[in-house]
Amino acid sequence: MITVLLFAHLQEQFGTDKIAINEKKLTVIELKEKLEKEYKWNQGQRVMIAINEEYAVDEDEITEGDVVALIPPVSGG
Repeated sequence: MITVLLFAHLQEQFGTDKIAINEKKLTVIELKEKLEKEYKWNQGQRVMIAINEEYAVDEDEITEGDVVALIPPVSGG
C-alpha cells in the first residue's frame, strides 16, 4: 500500500487528509493519472510531490510502503 497525504485545499477537494493506494509500484506520473481517473483530480493544478519527505519528479518511482505528499503552492506575507 502507498499512502498519499493531502494538504490545504486538496483535503477539501478529496474529502480526506490521506488516501491509501493499493499498488506495489508506480511512477509519480502514473499516480497523478490514477488520482485524476479515480478522484476527478485536475492534474493541471500546480502541486509539489514528495516521496518519503524528498521532493520528486514525474519519472520517480513510488513503491509499496512509501508515503507520498501532495503539497499545493503556499503564499504568505
